[in-house]
Amino acid sequence: MNDIPTTENPVLPLSEKYALTIKEAAIYFNIGNKKLRRLAEENLGRFAVESGNRFLIIRPKFEQFLAQSTTV
Repeated sequence: MNDIPTTENPVLPLSEKYALTIKEAAIYFNIGNKKLRRLAEENLGRFAVESGNRFLIIRPKFEQFLAQSTTV
């Protein structure tokens, strides 16, 4: 009976998200949390940004980084 629309955030699959948390990126790319955090700290501005006290991985840029890298 409630006709007011809800404002819940839609759940997007990780493959459609532009920015991933360290935890999400670890799951998506199958890389450990510690390694991803270190990569984010070392590549801030390249494929990682800081949001408050956490890092976000820009998925398309990180995919390019991985495609050009021989080791991680």
